[in-house]
Parts: sequence; C-alpha cells; structure tokens
Amino acid sequence: MEPSKKFRVIGTRPVRHDGIDKVTGRALFGADYSLPGMLHGSVLRSPHAHARIVSIDTSQAEAMPGVHAVITGADLPSVPDRTEALGEGTTNAHDLSDNLLAKGKVLYDGHAVAAVAATSTHLAEEALQRISVRYEPLPPVMDVHDAIAADAPLLHEHLRTAGIKDSRPSNIAKVIEFARGDLAAGFAAASVVTERTFTTAMVHQGYIEPHNALAKVDADGQTTLWCSTQGAFDIRGLCAKVLEMPLSRLKVIPAEIGGGFGGKTTVYLEPLAIRMAQIAGRPVHMVMSRNEVLRATGPTSGSVIHLKIGANDEGKIVAADARLDYEAGAFPGSPVLMGAVVLFAPYALENFRIVGRDIVVNRPRTAAYRAPGGTNAAFASETLIDELAEKLKMDPIEFRRRNATREGVQAPWGPRMQKVGFEDVLDAAQSHPHYRAKLPLTNGPLVYGRGFASGGWGNAGMQSSAILSLNSDGTASLVTGSPDIGGSRTSCAMIAAEELGLTAADVRPSIGDTDTIGHTDVTGGSRVTMATGLAVFEAAQDIKRQLRERAARMWECPEEGIVFENGTAIRPNGESLSLAEIAAKAGRTGGPLVGRATVNANRANGPSFAAFLVDVEVDTETGKVAILRGTVFQDAGRAIHPAYVEGQMQGGSVQGIGWGLGEEYIYNAEGKLENASLLDYRLPTALDVPLIEAVIIECPNPAHPLGIRGVGEASIVPPPAAIANAIAAATGRRMPVLPLSPPRVHAALQKSE
Repeated sequence: MEPSKKFRVIGTRPVRHDGIDKVTGRALFGADYSLPGMLHGSVLRSPHAHARIVSIDTSQAEAMPGVHAVITGADLPSVPDRTEALGEGTTNAHDLSDNLLAKGKVLYDGHAVAAVAATSTHLAEEALQRISVRYEPLPPVMDVHDAIAADAPLLHEHLRTAGIKDSRPSNIAKVIEFARGDLAAGFAAASVVTERTFTTAMVHQGYIEPHNALAKVDADGQTTLWCSTQGAFDIRGLCAKVLEMPLSRLKVIPAEIGGGFGGKTTVYLEPLAIRMAQIAGRPVHMVMSRNEVLRATGPTSGSVIHLKIGANDEGKIVAADARLDYEAGAFPGSPVLMGAVVLFAPYALENFRIVGRDIVVNRPRTAAYRAPGGTNAAFASETLIDELAEKLKMDPIEFRRRNATREGVQAPWGPRMQKVGFEDVLDAAQSHPHYRAKLPLTNGPLVYGRGFASGGWGNAGMQSSAILSLNSDGTASLVTGSPDIGGSRTSCAMIAAEELGLTAADVRPSIGDTDTIGHTDVTGGSRVTMATGLAVFEAAQDIKRQLRERAARMWECPEEGIVFENGTAIRPNGESLSLAEIAAKAGRTGGPLVGRATVNANRANGPSFAAFLVDVEVDTETGKVAILRGTVFQDAGRAIHPAYVEGQMQGGSVQGIGWGLGEEYIYNAEGKLENASLLDYRLPTALDVPLIEAVIIECPNPAHPLGIRGVGEASIVPPPAAIANAIAAATGRRMPVLPLSPPRVHAALQKSE
C-alpha cells in the first residue's frame, strides 16, 4: 500500500446495494422460502438437564396420517470420535452429531431427542407429543465449580483432559497455558498488587432471526439446502460429515441472514431437515421458535477468572497471573483459548502466566459470540488495571499508555506485533471532549461516574474467493462466497470500483452458493472486508492485467509500457482507452473479461484495538444503572465504508452494554432455563442506551494492500469493564460479577454500607 495514495471510492458512504430489498421486505430470509409439497419439521427436546435415555417409542407418531418422517439419534450415522478441521475452527463430528439428536444421554434442558416432518407445523407438533421417551434423571452439573469438584457427576464417561497424560475421566476437557519470564521476581518488584475473582454469566448472541433450514433431495440423491448461515461452505462440510455425504452431492444456498454474531456458524436443524427429506422424498422446512433458540443453540460461555496483577511506582505492569475457567456447555469447545489471547492483548508484559480450562457443564454447547472469550477476559483484566491506576493515583488512560503494545512487542501468545494502532486509540480517547466533560453532581440517591476500558481482537484471515466480470457497457458484476451481515456486499463492491475506476453503483455484488463460487470460509472473525476484500482486490488486478493486454491488441502495439489507472488504459505516448471502450470490444479481442482470485489471507490480517468511554448514573436506592453517554474508539486500519464501520462499532458497544448490565442465562436447581424468551432474557432496547458516538482511527495494516483491519469484534470487548469501572467511580464499590443488574448492584451497595 502506498501511504500517500488517494482514494476515490474508498472512504465514501454510498447507499448499500441490498438496501432497497431490505427496507421494502423483498429480501428473502430463511423462513421465507417454500417449495411445492414441502413438509414442516419440528423437534422434540429434553425437559431434563442431565438424564439417561431409557427408551424412545415413536410408533404412535409414525402412524399419524400426514406424518412422513420421524427420526431419532439412531437414524444418524455413527461418525468417528475425533477432532478435525471443520467449520470455523475444529469440530468433533461425534459430539456435533450427539448435539443434533441425543444418543444415550441428554445433556441440557432443550437437548434435541427426536424430530418429525409432517404436512403442517401443527400436525408435526402434535406428533411430537405422541413420542414416548423414558428418562432416568441424573444430577445436573451447572457451573464450573460443581464440574471440577472431586465427586462431580461426569457428563461424558470417556472424556479425559487433553494434553495431560494418564488423566482420569473428567469434566475438564482441555488445559492451555501461556507463560513467560519470572513471575515471582515480577511480583517482588511490584509496589502495588491487586487480585480478584471475576464471574460472568452465560449470554446469548441475541440475533433477531431464528435458525432455519429447507432441504430438498432429488431422486438421484442430489441435495439442496437453503438456510440463514454465516458460512455456506462450513454448513456444507458439517452436514456432509455428520450425514456421511460426499461434498459434491450437497449444495448450500445462503439466504439473507437476520443476525448471527458467531451463533450461525454451526448446524442444529440443517442435517435433520436433510435426513427427513431423504426419508420422506419431499422437501422439509424447519424454523426454530425463540424458546428453542435460547434453550438449544450455542450461547457463549460463562466464566470464572482469577486474576492477580502487580505494577511498580512508574505504572509499569511487572507481573500478571491468571486462571480462566470457561463453561463449554455440554460438549468441549469453549473459547477459553481466545480468552487467554485477549486477556492482555493490548499490553507489553514480561512476566506472566495464563492458564485456561475448558469445562463441560449441563448447559447448551457454546458457540462463537463476537470476539468469543474476549469480553469475559477483558472484564477481569481491565477492571484490575483500572484499580491499579487508582491505587497509583494515575490517569487510567496514561497507565494503559505506559504499558501499551506496539510494533515489535512480543504478544503473550507468541508472535511479535506489526504496526498496530492501540496508542492511537488511547490518544484519541484522552483528547476527546467526552473525556474532559463534567459529570452531573450527586442528586439525592443518584450518583455519577465515568469509566474507561480497552481491548483488542486478533481478527481472522482464512480463505476467500471472488469472481469479477466486466459487462459490455463497462459495468461489472461481482460474486463472492461471504454471506453479508454488516454491508460487506457494498464494501467489496467499493474495493472493485476503486481498483477499476468505476463508481460503487457500477459494480453489482452478489453472494454465490457452494456450486457457483470457490471455497470461502465463514463470515466471522472480522475477516470479510479484509480477506474477501483481498480476493476482490486480486481479482481486480487480474482484470486490469487483461485490460492492458486487450488495449495492446486494440492499438496493435506491445503491452509493455501500458498502464491502467482511474478506469483508463494509457500508452506511453498519451493515447488512452476507457474501460468501457475496451469492454465493448471484448468479444473481438479475446472473449469475456473475467477476473478470478482465491486467497488464504492469514498473512494479511492485522489486529484491531478498541476502547470504550462511558458515563453512568447509579440509583443507590434501587441499584439501577443508566448509561448517559458512550463513545467507542477503534482502529479500523482503513475504513472502506465509514458508516458500516461506525455501525459495527456501535453494535458491538450496545451488545457489550447488554452483557454488562442485564443479559444472563438463569437456570433453576434442576437445570431448567427459566428465562427462555425475549420478555425475560434482558436484551437492551433503545430505552437502555444513548446514541453511541463512534470515533474511527486509521492506522493502516501493513500486511494488507489497502491497509484494512477487521472491525466487527474488538468493540464488544471493553464495554462491560468500562461500565464496571464507571460504577466503581460513582459508588466506590468494585463489583466483579456480570451482569451488573439492579438487584446485584443494590445488594453490593447494601453490603458495602
């Protein structure tokens, strides 16, 4: 990337290409699809958190007129019990299959036991009631404390802790550790030390659209699946694995997606719809209820984090010791590794130890949620860092600056940093009017505080494909394989337009299915504009090479010396041809002009850092916390479409506010989820948050030709810690438990008094 490069399209705010379809309701989401002869599928779910399945009798349901398929775990293939590269990361297909339909034991309230396909939804629901299941209830293990107790019931008798030789069966699935330096010497050099245990609740991504699937199986076995997903290729791979199908026999068509945030990167209904369509010989459509979404899809982990940090008089962190225990849900796979990565990501540390444990409990199998594992970790680290600054009587931003990571610093998880923008983020926050604004004065029971926290996310690279075709009138069509959640159609079209000298409106973007575009990994990890955008950039270079070649043919001259810039091919003598002129004669100079690119973008990604500044009002009589003002700062590298970047920053901040103030899974003593509706699961509304001001910082990513960094995740990391720090500033009380709901805040204030 040329640092002084001026952009025509990048950095502008064109109307999104899919905007009219979205606002007029013409866009088709997964539940909108239908096919002739379509059946409707429903799932029978366990009422127990932990129980053996003694028997299942489906005969009465199968005998009902209009019921065309009934399946249980016995109707799914027995797949190997091993972890492989499937989906967004690694997946154990055996565990995935057991999560789709329980075999032998149910492991959480809502665990799927059987499924039915019938001529109507109502008939399918009635058929579920005629399935007889006998259970032998077992004691549930609901949190990490219970799970690691010496006498804890085992969820999986075969599970042994990964990486530990000769370990006995355990609920601890894996232990990871990062360490460097001399921890004892570091703490000995500290003049201030602070230590706390932090607890965070399991929370859901809160996407508006429920999970869905429509499967059609042709007479020759060729299968088509429509679903709302963050990754069509990942869904194809997961379905093919658990159903033992060749990839070539399954086409996945991604519908429009009504939110995902990491929760739509795996399968729940899709293999069931395919299997019942195979049995019935008719298409099968399935859509979850909100109750099912909350009870039986992947929330993110609750956690218990014990953290100790020491600093010297100069405000330098000299030692840090952490233990992270994350709930995996019913099957291994919590984001504890990424929690360990994020914990001290913004800082340069010499002496530290970070131990993380992945622990199974009788809750739904966890899934990714926007910077998975990072928000939990930053709640702990950023709270203690704020407390250290307070003890040293140092400005909290200045304290962070003295420890800030920068180019050349070795990250706690290993690699050395390239150029990063964390110091720029801190500078922007400290100089912002919000940081200097006066807070309201105490008014009766109402007290006010300001809090600050920071955080980072490494972002993902992974694989992407793009096809860019020029039309004869000089416009272009673009096909990528990345489902569009946050406006990536338009951002990718803008990259193509920038490189080809077109306007954003001249490029028509679309999302391909698994048969029409090359393999593209999931829309997740903040990777799409960076990685799929890189594929689009490379496809545009392919087109530009062809345009120079075609111009040479039209001029009947050597190609050497011809350049293509700003939509025009130019000879050394100054003669020029526009892109439209070349495209109009493509059929006579060699045929269609099509650029293609596939990339593995792992070496082109760059971490992003964010900070959140928040003002709160605390009612000391009720414990209610109101957000008065919020400002989010984030390094985007290069903001392709600033409005979309701002939207990502604001969206992550609002989700972080929800996580901090009200969201949590509440289970009773028997392990039943008691708030499985959006009436009782407390998502923030417009009444709970002010307009969040977004401040974009651009520290270009040196590994990317356009300087792009992912922006979708870093903004959710700091808000809960910032809110906790603001409450501490207002009340003088540190509260190390999320969410900071009114009863919890009130109880803490009463205790302190």
